[in-house]
Amino acid sequence: MKILRKALIVLFISSTFLFADEVYQVQKGDTLYSISRKYQITVAELRTANNLKDSDVLKAGQRLVIPTADISTAAALSSSNKQEKTKTTKKSETSVYTVQKGDTFYSLARKNGMTVPELLALNDLDSNAVLKTGQKLKVRKTENTSTEVVIKPAGTETKAVIPETVPDTRNYGVTKTDTSTSWPVKNPKITYIKGKVSGVQLACNSNESVVAVREGTVMYVGLYRGFGQVLFIQSKTGLIYAYTGMGSVSVKKGDYVTFGTKVGTAGVDSIKGTPQITFMVFQNGTAIDPAKAPRG
Repeated sequence: MKILRKALIVLFISSTFLFADEVYQVQKGDTLYSISRKYQITVAELRTANNLKDSDVLKAGQRLVIPTADISTAAALSSSNKQEKTKTTKKSETSVYTVQKGDTFYSLARKNGMTVPELLALNDLDSNAVLKTGQKLKVRKTENTSTEVVIKPAGTETKAVIPETVPDTRNYGVTKTDTSTSWPVKNPKITYIKGKVSGVQLACNSNESVVAVREGTVMYVGLYRGFGQVLFIQSKTGLIYAYTGMGSVSVKKGDYVTFGTKVGTAGVDSIKGTPQITFMVFQNGTAIDPAKAPRG
């Protein structure tokens, strides 16, 4: 009986680690920015996952949840205000949840099979919102709330290592050319990418200039896990235009760019080895067809 009890305890501990988030223990001198760069995610994602305010100061020994990188969430949380609501004809049942101590938007979204942007939009909250104990939130009803995420021991340092050669698992759609639409590069070969995040790959010339197709404010510049050098530009209507896989970026966060402004140069696809960028447009965290997004 004792052996069985010990085995169950080991199994419980193992399953707890298997279905838990990665945790990082803050070291002396760490900042949200330095930790976000280490894990190649945005500060906004890190802050949201840990229910931190802009004014909160990290303390050595503090444990932070490191959220799974999701560029659609990163785009939504990088916005400076509420974005346009995503129109949908699909209705889902909701229930009311009372926020408990320790809850975050990230943990509640995962528990209820939602994304953080969906949870924020459902409750008419912006990306700067912070949860308070006792607060009432609408959540989507769901049966399966488990998400498998491998945990790493607190305090361990993760180095961002990109393999030199990896199999291409991307799901490609239609490849075409489109001379009637303004694109970030000239006369690109356009390949649609299908999957969780939809967008287009734009094949171009080596080190070709990349220009803004919509005026707006630069909200984020930096490496993002799985997407290389990334640039987010938010239009006045709240859409986020994401230019990823850049070779270089010539603008900085806070800059206001106009249509046709050079924002950097094209990079090289790490798998194909060909010059190109990936271009996506997000509305409230939901990817829309880049060809149909407003220009100018």
